[in-house]
Amino acid sequence: MKAACPSVTLFALGLLSALPGCFVPRAHLSACQSQNRILTEQCRAQLAEIENLKIHSRNTADQLRNTEEELSLLQEETGLDRSQLVKYQQERAELHKQLYELVDGHVRIPPEVSRRLAELSEQYPSLDFDPRTGVSKLDTDVLFDSGSAELKLGAERMLAELCRVFNSPEASDLKVLVAGHTDDRRIAKRPAREKYPNNFHLSSARALAVADSLRRQGFPEHRMGVAGFGPYQPVAPNASPMDRQKNRRVEIFVMNRTVPVIGWADSMPSVY
Repeated sequence: MKAACPSVTLFALGLLSALPGCFVPRAHLSACQSQNRILTEQCRAQLAEIENLKIHSRNTADQLRNTEEELSLLQEETGLDRSQLVKYQQERAELHKQLYELVDGHVRIPPEVSRRLAELSEQYPSLDFDPRTGVSKLDTDVLFDSGSAELKLGAERMLAELCRVFNSPEASDLKVLVAGHTDDRRIAKRPAREKYPNNFHLSSARALAVADSLRRQGFPEHRMGVAGFGPYQPVAPNASPMDRQKNRRVEIFVMNRTVPVIGWADSMPSVY
């Protein structure tokens, strides 16, 4: 309901001045009429401002309602995105687990095999065994003389015990990859250099010597592979004699038949 303007009172006074027997001075009447016009204009301005405020209020209410609807949609979409993110994370974790098992083989190595290899690593300081990956690392300075791929006396005994583990019933489905590594120094002695022109030849020859020893101990050839990496897969920076000794190593990877290895057709049927 609209409020009455003050000009109504002044208008009433003007009517009274026109009635018979009433006298209002002309100057006073003129002043009242002038004030009446001013108040009337003010009243119109106030009414227009009130109407504008109502329109602004309706617009604000509409904007607030739209914002709330958009916020609700965003919250719903965010919930969906969060749900999808959790799903993606779960799928990634599962894929990583499968890949890790296939590449590293840590779950695929039977516990009994892992236990026996760990015991051998405690018995022989030159043998390091990682139960998570199934990798055994042999110190080549214990196995070989400098620039040589001939096994030292006593090395056969350690390899024979490894072979007994590999030939155990628990390890019957496992394969072995023997990989040789050297430091970055050039083969110094000329006779050795004539036999092994570079570290690729030396690392491969050392890996082959270990594989031959395992074969002589009765490990089946079809379950073995040999690789030589020369100095190009260092585990230390070759900056000191101790670091170079770490790089001179033979690694024995114990893995399931399903682990994909180049050249083993049964492990990569989709390729072959």
